[in-house]
Amino acid sequence: MNWKKWTTAATLACVAGMATAEDFTATVVAGHPGVFRWVKMVDESFAPQVQAALEGSGHTITFDGQYGGSIAKVGDELETVEAGLAEIGICQSLFDPSKLGVQNVTYYTPFVSDDPRQVSELMDRLHREDARMTASYYDNGVVYLGAPIGIDDYLLMTNFEVNSLADLEGRKIAAPGAALNWLTGTGAVGVSGNLTTYYNELKTGVYDGVIVFASAALPGKLYEVAPYVTRAGLGAQFAGGLCANADWHNALPEEVKAALTVGADAAREWYLASLEEGVATSIKMMGENGATITDASDEMRKAWAAGMANAAQEWAAGLDAESKPGTEILQLYMQSMRDAGATPLRDWDKE
Repeated sequence: MNWKKWTTAATLACVAGMATAEDFTATVVAGHPGVFRWVKMVDESFAPQVQAALEGSGHTITFDGQYGGSIAKVGDELETVEAGLAEIGICQSLFDPSKLGVQNVTYYTPFVSDDPRQVSELMDRLHREDARMTASYYDNGVVYLGAPIGIDDYLLMTNFEVNSLADLEGRKIAAPGAALNWLTGTGAVGVSGNLTTYYNELKTGVYDGVIVFASAALPGKLYEVAPYVTRAGLGAQFAGGLCANADWHNALPEEVKAALTVGADAAREWYLASLEEGVATSIKMMGENGATITDASDEMRKAWAAGMANAAQEWAAGLDAESKPGTEILQLYMQSMRDAGATPLRDWDKE
C-alpha cells in the first residue's frame, strides 16, 4: 500500500469534511411566556436533543428563545416564522384558525378521546404521513417539525353542583374558541372566555362556570371560585406544534434536518410525560384544596353528546368551500381514532 498516497487522500477528505461543517443559529418564538409547558419543552428537551444529535457531524446549532410576545404575540408565531423574523416557532393552530384550519379538527369533535397521548401521537403521525395535513404549512411558507402540543381532557368547573344537564339550564359558562360549540343543547349560555380572565370573572359573577383543562386550572387556582369539577370526557385536544421557516429549513444539510426531527420527537415525549404527570397532580391538589371532583354519569355524557349541534360538519363544509380538505380531514381523523381504539360518543363524520 502506498501509505503516503493514502495519508494525502485521508487529509484531503478531512479538509473537505471540515469545509462543509457549518454553525447555525435559530431564533425560536412563542407568544406565551416560558412558564407554559409547550414553551418549556423547547429549552428543556428540543434544543439539547438537537445539539446532541449533531455531535460528530461537524455541524452545530445555537438556539435563541424569544418568548412571551417579545417578537411574536400568541397567534402570530406562524406569520413571524413565515416572514423570516425567526427560524422556528411554536405555531398554534388553535389561535391561527384562518391559516391552520384543518389542524383544529379535534376541537370540533368532542367526546372522542380523553387521552392526550393518544390524540397527540396520532395527530403527529398524520402530519408526517398525510400530505393533506401539512399542505397548510407549506402554503404559508413553513414546515411542520413535530413536537405536538397536546391539551389534556377538558373539564367543566362551576360554582354550583352539577348532577345532570338540567343543572346547566340558564347558567353562563365560558369556553375558548371552538369549544363554545360544546355547550349547544345543554341549556347553558355560552360565553367566550380564556384563561387570563377566568378567575376574576368567575369571582365577580360574570359567569357561573368554565370549560378548562386540569393542568391549567390548578395554577390558575380556579378551584377557589369554581369548586365543583365535573369530568365528562369532553376530550383531549391538539393545539399546534413546532414549525420552521421553509426556505431556512430547505437550505439546511440533511444531518441538521434529521437532528431537528430527533429533537422534535424527544420534545413530544418530554411534553406528554410531563403533561400526564401534571394532570394527575392537578386533580389531586385541587381535591386537597377543597374542590369536589365527580365523574359525569354515562347517561349525562350520552345526553350531552347527543344534544350538541354537529359543528364538525359545518366546520368541514366551510373549509371545503375554501378548497381545503375539511371533510376529508374530518373523516381521516375520526377513522384513525377509531382504528387506534377510541370509542367516540358520536361519529361526527358519519352523520
